[in-house]
Amino acid sequence: MRNSQILLVDDEFSIIQMVEMVLKKEGFLHIFKAETGKEAMEIIRKESIDFIVLDVMLPDINGFDLCTKIRKYTDAYLLFLTAKVTDFDVLTGFEKGGDDYVTKPFNPLEIVARLKAQLRRNGGKRQTPTMKHKKRYDFGHFLLDEETGELFVEGKVVPCPAQVFMLLLYFCKNPNRVLSKEQLFTAVWGYDHMADDNTVMVHIHRIRERIEPDPGKPIFLLTVRGLGYKLVKEHQK
Repeated sequence: MRNSQILLVDDEFSIIQMVEMVLKKEGFLHIFKAETGKEAMEIIRKESIDFIVLDVMLPDINGFDLCTKIRKYTDAYLLFLTAKVTDFDVLTGFEKGGDDYVTKPFNPLEIVARLKAQLRRNGGKRQTPTMKHKKRYDFGHFLLDEETGELFVEGKVVPCPAQVFMLLLYFCKNPNRVLSKEQLFTAVWGYDHMADDNTVMVHIHRIRERIEPDPGKPIFLLTVRGLGYKLVKEHQK
């Protein structure tokens, strides 16, 4: 934990100071700070960053566009900060490469808890889909290769962000089993309570966009009303 490098990006320096103070108390010692997108990119190009806390609203660029640039350099765990959920296009944030988000005002300990959860899951570093995988899961229409970290749909490789891959992988390892949102959140995001239902729901949507012939009428990843979701090994025709 103490070797993890964290980048805080926010134009409100008081927020950066508050989060930095709590992180240091919790043992995170390598903290970089930026108040603009330009400063953030300069740090990312020079340093090996493990975690990024990124404000959606910056003076020189919005956080979504900056996230796109960041993803060209690093797959670091990225947590968006936003003033209100209604101001945060959840689907846009995740599609741009974000892993999660918290809304202002927030308790800095919530950020600490999420970073620690990622460390517990990944042994101290962010795990990308190409690390420590063992198996191929063939569902006919699509195939998930755990060894290479690739998703194939009708034989063609389909880009799959890390968190989407990990959620689909969990489903593949538990076929024909109803999994609640809470179970999915704990298994994939690594902490035992959901900040918002949107996180799981949006990632379910992202999976369906990739694996379903018609995402609006899913035949593989089904909703079990009132209980959760189920990935069926053999869909009903």
